[in-house]
Amino acid sequence: MDAIVTAGGIPRPEDPLYTYSNGDSKALIDVAGKPMIQWVLDALGNAKKVDNVIIIGLSPKSGVTCKKPIHYVSNQGRMLANIVAGVTKALEINKRSKYVLVVSSDIPTLKPEMVDWLINTCMETKDDLYYGVCPREVMEARFPDSKRTYTHLKDMDVCGADMNVTHVRMATEHLDMWESLIGSRKSPLRSASLIGFGTLFALFTRRLTLEDAVRRVCERIGIKGRAIVWPYAEPCMDVDKPSQLELLRADLEEQQSRALVKPKRTVKKTTKKTAKPKAAPVSKKTVRAKKSTGGSKKAATLAVPKTRLKAEK
Repeated sequence: MDAIVTAGGIPRPEDPLYTYSNGDSKALIDVAGKPMIQWVLDALGNAKKVDNVIIIGLSPKSGVTCKKPIHYVSNQGRMLANIVAGVTKALEINKRSKYVLVVSSDIPTLKPEMVDWLINTCMETKDDLYYGVCPREVMEARFPDSKRTYTHLKDMDVCGADMNVTHVRMATEHLDMWESLIGSRKSPLRSASLIGFGTLFALFTRRLTLEDAVRRVCERIGIKGRAIVWPYAEPCMDVDKPSQLELLRADLEEQQSRALVKPKRTVKKTTKKTAKPKAAPVSKKTVRAKKSTGGSKKAATLAVPKTRLKAEK
């Protein structure tokens, strides 16, 4: 599956992250010694299920690298337009592509196994859209100070993921609705209001379960969708505020420090067995008399030549 990485956002002067970006792309903000997007590219490059990586909004001059082939597409100005351009590029690379992975460039703690888990889980069914959510307890167990915005449902509090899977035909259908939903993605109430008053009221009164929410959204847009409940917080932990940036910087610096500390090798102590000295060869002529228990001497002759015996006779 090809991955589309959205990296076209440039913080404006009123944006809290503007001082960190210096007028450049948000994706290039330094996080623990690397551009933020490089952490994402490292995860995608080591994922077994990713074939190509399409970066929207950067050029080869950015200096980012990936183990998988990289294709660059210029910034189209809006998020939906960027996704559509990415899907178009994916179809140029492989006309048989059916699904694409859409990844944000601001989730630097992403790991390769999480990418593979999502693709494997999604491909268990054949839906139009797979939208990931992270339960509040999962997020706060991993990042207690994340300060994420949660949607309060009847059965759980969730926040949205920043890596999802979609069918390629979604890039050409229902574009107006998608534009509105993407624009209000940070506000659950605004998103619910776009779907309908009934959904807004149910959400406001916490009568809406996750399954209900998925069903209403799919009916409103006219698609077949599926919610993916993440067991990992990292794909849902993005950088929107300076506090979140500093949080993930510290987290990745700690990971790097742990990786540098090599485990001590345990050396097994081996005791060499000392060889017993070999006994001196016994003379074939005579063996000296040994004292018996009674104190008398006992003589013995061994292998005495026959000539000597005749002489003694």
